[in-house]
Amino acid sequence: MPPRHSLIDQPQFGKTFLLFLLPLIATNILQNLSGTINAIFVGKMMGVEAIAAISVFFPIIFFLLAFVIGLSAGTMVLIGQAWGAQDLNKVRSIVGSTLFLTLVGGTVIAVLGGMFAHPLLLLLGVDPAIMHMTLPYVQWMLFSSPILFVYIILTSILRGVGDSVTPLIALGLTSVLGLLITPALIDGYGFLPRLGIISPAIASIIGYLAVLVFLYYYLRKKKHPLQLDRELIKQIRYHPENTAMILKLGVPTGIQMVTNAAAGLVVIGLVNQHGAHATAAYGAVNQVLNYIQFPAISISIAASIFAAQAIGAGKAQLLSKVTKTALKMNLIFTGTLVILAYLFSKYLMALFITDPDVMELGQSLLFIVLWSYLFFGAAAIFAAIMRSSGTVTVPMLINIGAIALIELPCAYGFSSVWGLTGIWYAYALAFFMLCVMQGLYYQFFWKKKTVKILI
Repeated sequence: MPPRHSLIDQPQFGKTFLLFLLPLIATNILQNLSGTINAIFVGKMMGVEAIAAISVFFPIIFFLLAFVIGLSAGTMVLIGQAWGAQDLNKVRSIVGSTLFLTLVGGTVIAVLGGMFAHPLLLLLGVDPAIMHMTLPYVQWMLFSSPILFVYIILTSILRGVGDSVTPLIALGLTSVLGLLITPALIDGYGFLPRLGIISPAIASIIGYLAVLVFLYYYLRKKKHPLQLDRELIKQIRYHPENTAMILKLGVPTGIQMVTNAAAGLVVIGLVNQHGAHATAAYGAVNQVLNYIQFPAISISIAASIFAAQAIGAGKAQLLSKVTKTALKMNLIFTGTLVILAYLFSKYLMALFITDPDVMELGQSLLFIVLWSYLFFGAAAIFAAIMRSSGTVTVPMLINIGAIALIELPCAYGFSSVWGLTGIWYAYALAFFMLCVMQGLYYQFFWKKKTVKILI
């Protein structure tokens, strides 16, 4: 079966972009909500120690996800180009290469994680009082790595061929199962065993397995070109050229994620110096900002996929149209959320904070930084368009430069002058300058290059 029409073949480009984008935004929001609700279940049913035990895993999973998200970023570009070129054999070859890398990487992490989870937790300085809860939870989560990674890669692959609805359905199924199974396993409802702290991990494994089974039958029923048939199974092996290209595109994304995480740890250290109220305000502000940035991130992902398909189809002249459409969507979606957050900042803070002083502090911090998320979104779009053509190193270095040369030094300097608010001035300045630098490189250097298909 030949590939279906690519996204760029649709007559109403703006409408096609919007219809692809909306499920992508919904997926990001649903993912965040399901994680929050699961944490509420654990906290309410098992107490503060259980929340602490689960929270220890966050930095670990972030570094692991940097690996798989890097792979998915490289894969989406290559699959988008192959799909745009209507080369189904190449699409399957890239999918097979990625699944092979994912299974190998996930299995290694699962095995090593099971063996070295305890020394790793000691290295992280986990409180001995919660080690008995943290260790089994972390071990089970690491054991689930192959399934989790395959789930992330498969949904990314589907987006790469222009399908953002199926990943949303898959996440909806995972979320519903998690919300039903987690509390049931914590308390042992009916015939179910009482599993305590490992309940969220077991629920996640069941959810991911259920989604993989669902995708298998769903794609077969739709006779999707990427259904798991003999042809695709044959491609799940080591392809030297594909692997090299996937890593070339994906590793810089992973490095960028790790750099952002490290900067976040430095900033929270600065915030903590200003006391518990400052830390509480920081947490509440970040909760709000997470939802503000979801559309911007989703738009950049969509732009990368549309641009990759345009390059694959030999229609590089459409890249300017993709960029303008994405920037317009960023202005509409992110801009609307920024305005609403300004108007209802007090009520947003009240969702997370009850102390009036901390609420007022959170509002003031939101006012400082909200506007800059428009520039954050634009910078992500410029980087995504360039990544779709294989230009990844310079955008990554610009991002790291904005953190290392602007955000962190300014956070230290401004906080010594203006206190806590200075840290948020540094955030805003870094996002603005990141946009300026990515935009300048895009306009005066990247646009002068000859865009070539990578596959």
